[in-house]
Amino acid sequence: MEWLRKRGARFLIRIGGFFFLIGATAFAIAYFTTDVPDPNEYVNSQATVIQYANGDEVGRIGAQNRTIIPLARIPLDLRHAVLAAEDKGFYSQGAFNPIAILRGAINTALGRGLQGGSTITQQYAKTAFLTPDRTIQRKIIELIIAIKLENQLSKDQIFENYLNTIYFGRGAYGVETGAQVYFGRSADQLSVPQAAVLASILRSPGYYDPDYREGNKDRLEARYKYVINNMLGEGWIEKAQAERYLKKVPTIRPRLSTGQLAGNKGHLIEAVRKELNSLGFPDEQLMIGGLIVRTTLEKDAQVAAEAAVFNQAPKKAPDNLHIGLVSIRPGTGEIVAMYGGKDYLKRQLNDATQGITQAGSTFKPFALIAALEQGISLSSIWNGDGPKIFDDGIGRPYEVSNYGDKSFGDLTLLKATASSINTIYVPLGIKVGADKVIDAARRAGIPETVAMVPSPSVVLGVASPRVIDVANSFATFAANGVRAKPFMVKEVLGANKGVLYQARVETEQVFDEAVMADLNYALGEVVRAGTASAALRDFGRPAAGKTGTSQSNASAWFSGYTPQLATSIAFYRDDATQSLNGIGGLNSVTGGSFPARIWSAYMKGALKGQPELDFAPPSAIGGTTSAPIPDPVPTISPAAAATWCQTANLEGTNKDLKDFCEKALKKYLSR
Repeated sequence: MEWLRKRGARFLIRIGGFFFLIGATAFAIAYFTTDVPDPNEYVNSQATVIQYANGDEVGRIGAQNRTIIPLARIPLDLRHAVLAAEDKGFYSQGAFNPIAILRGAINTALGRGLQGGSTITQQYAKTAFLTPDRTIQRKIIELIIAIKLENQLSKDQIFENYLNTIYFGRGAYGVETGAQVYFGRSADQLSVPQAAVLASILRSPGYYDPDYREGNKDRLEARYKYVINNMLGEGWIEKAQAERYLKKVPTIRPRLSTGQLAGNKGHLIEAVRKELNSLGFPDEQLMIGGLIVRTTLEKDAQVAAEAAVFNQAPKKAPDNLHIGLVSIRPGTGEIVAMYGGKDYLKRQLNDATQGITQAGSTFKPFALIAALEQGISLSSIWNGDGPKIFDDGIGRPYEVSNYGDKSFGDLTLLKATASSINTIYVPLGIKVGADKVIDAARRAGIPETVAMVPSPSVVLGVASPRVIDVANSFATFAANGVRAKPFMVKEVLGANKGVLYQARVETEQVFDEAVMADLNYALGEVVRAGTASAALRDFGRPAAGKTGTSQSNASAWFSGYTPQLATSIAFYRDDATQSLNGIGGLNSVTGGSFPARIWSAYMKGALKGQPELDFAPPSAIGGTTSAPIPDPVPTISPAAAATWCQTANLEGTNKDLKDFCEKALKKYLSR
C-alpha cells in the first residue's frame, strides 16, 4: 500500500511537471512570437485639429481627443497623484506584480467592488495595443507585451506614454486633455487637489465622474481621499497639506453631453472631413494622424453667420424648416462662413451643401447675362402686364403671371430686374434661347449635377441647386466674371508640422467684364430700389443681389454680394410643394423677407472694418436709349390656348399645364 502511495505521488509529480513544461513552453512560444507594436504608432496618434483661417480651433476629427505633452511638462504633483492612485511601486517593481494580480482577482470574486491588480506598464499595454476583452489569452499577451516594454523602454518613457494615452472619460485621452475637460486648464496648471481628482477618475470614468450618474460623487470622494492618503504615505505631500486637501473635493466642470458635433459646428467639421477625403486623406489617417487642418473659414464671419440666423430667423418655426447659408470670397473660391443647420446631431444633411430646393428668381441673372451677351440693353422697353401665355417651345401653352398677379405696364429691363417681373423675364429667356440661359448658369457655377431643361420655365428657377452652387455663381458676378472653385481646406500639416497639402486657387474668366459691369449695376438696383430694398435700406455700402421666391412660396432665397464677399441664403422645407407662408407670422415669406434680413445682418458683421468698395460703372451694352425691344416674343391668346387644350392629350404632362387647361376650358369654351 505504501509502495502504491509513493508510486502515485511520483506519477502526480511527473504529470505536474509535464503540464508545467507544456505551460512554460507555450508561454515561451507566445513570448517569442508576440511582437510589440510600435508605441509611437499609437501614442503619437492624435485627433486631426481643424482650425479657422486665423489658427483658432474649430473642432477635431478623431476617435480620440488627445494632446500629447512630454513628461517634463507634466507636473510632479500630477505624476505622484497618478502613481498614488494606480501603482505606487511603479518605479521599483517589474512589469507585473503577481501578488497584486492574485489579490485583485480574489477581491473581485468576493464582490468587494472594482479591484485592480495591473501595474501601470500592464495598463499601458492594454490601453495602447489590445482590445478590452477579458480572456485568459488576452491577459497572457498583455503580460508578455508588458515584459517586453520594460525591456525596451525606460520607466519614464512608459510612464509618459501611459499619461498620454489613458482615458479620462468625456472623450478625453491623456492628462492634458483630461485637465482641459474637467478643469478648463492645462495639466501644468493643476493644483494638487485637482491632480488627485483627475487621478481618481482615470480608473473608471463611468464609475467616478460625478456628472455621469447618481452615486458617482460619493465614490469620487472616497477615491479622492484614498489618493491623498497614499500621497501622504509615500511622502509626496506634507501632513498639513493632506489635512487641508481632505476637507473638500475640488469642483469640476459640468459634463457636456452633446459633444463637439452639436449645433452648426458639426456641419462644419463634417464638410471639412469630406473635402479632406476628396483630397486623399482617408478617415483612418484623420482619426489618428495628428494633422493640423487650416481652413478658409474666418472666425468673425462664422460667428456673424450663426448670430444672424439666430437673431433674424423666425423664432417659432416648424421642425422641417431648413436654412442654408454659404459665403464665398469672390475670385478665390474660399468659403469664409457656412450655416448648414441648427443641430448636426439631429439632422446630418447639410442644408447649405447637400440639401436642394427650387432656386426661384435667383436664376433670372443667367437670362440677363445671355441677353447682355447678345447686345440687349438694360434700357430696352418690355411689357410687364400679366398673366401672359407663351409657346413653351414644343407647341404647348405656358402661362406666366407676376408675383401677386400684378401688372406693371411698359418698363425697362433694368426696372424689370429690380422688381423681378416674370412676364418680362420669361419672354427674355425665350428670345435669347433657353439653352443660352443654361449655358450662362453652367459657366457661372451651377454644376452639371443640377438638372436644367431648356424650356421657358428655366428662367424662373424651377431647377433645384444647392445653396453653395448659387453662392459660387454670384461670387463669379462679384469677381467680374472670374469663376473660382469653392473650397474650405487651405492647408494640411502633418504631426511633425510638415506641409502635406496646400490649396491652389483654381479660376477661369467665364464672362466678359463689360457684361458683368452691366449685370452688377442691374442687380444693384434690386438692393437700391427693388425687391430687397426694404430689408437692406440701412446696409450702408454698395451691394448687388437677387431675391428668389419659387412657385407657391415653397422656397425663398436672397443671394447678394459686395466686391469682397458673396453670400447666398435659402429657406425651404422637406416637402418641395409645402409653402413657407405663415412662418414667423408672415402671410408671404419671400426672398426679400427673412433671407434678406439674415444676409444684411451677416454681411455687416463679416465686413466690419473692411473698406467700402464699389463696383465698376455700367458699360451700357446696347446703348442707353429707351426703346421697345425689337421683335418681341409673341403671346398666345387665352381663347387659342383653350382651343389647344380641347384637343390635346394631357396624359403625362405636368400639373401646371393640366390646371391651366382645366381653368381655360371652363372660362372660354363653356360659354
